[in-house]
Amino acid sequence: MLPRDYSAATPHDDESRLASLRVPRFIRFQSAVPNRRGMFPGVFALANGLAHAGALSPDDYAWWRAANDHGDAAYTDPSTVDPACFDRELNPGAVSWFKSTATSLISTCDGYLALLDRYGVPWTELRTDHPGMIVYEDDVQVVATPYSYPEHWRMSDGRSRVSPG
Repeated sequence: MLPRDYSAATPHDDESRLASLRVPRFIRFQSAVPNRRGMFPGVFALANGLAHAGALSPDDYAWWRAANDHGDAAYTDPSTVDPACFDRELNPGAVSWFKSTATSLISTCDGYLALLDRYGVPWTELRTDHPGMIVYEDDVQVVATPYSYPEHWRMSDGRSRVSPG
């Protein structure tokens, strides 16, 4: 097989390559393992869990306390604006996502992620343009519930037809 000559690339090829480099609109850091309720707690909940369990060293606890105090002062807790946004009955599975444009907020996660690494808490990073049904939004974050089947499923399995409402 001969190597591809990219000098003859079509505009579509350039657009495809650029689209693959595009940053998704939403980012989430969460546990790599579900909790007892089957949920994947976010980065702040994981760090808070370590602190509340008394698992942090004195230095890490002091850092966590200062970082949380800074975050509380600098950013809105969605539940203080809309107490129902995390309601398990009204918005099952609701989780927070950072907007990719919220670079200051996202950069504060570096310290939290390093804390989780030090204590062996597995985490993962998710990126998407479609976090689910958005139930809350501000300048730096959204709260979204996961899409559900069949309500949000737009594909046909080939055996049935989707009938217009």
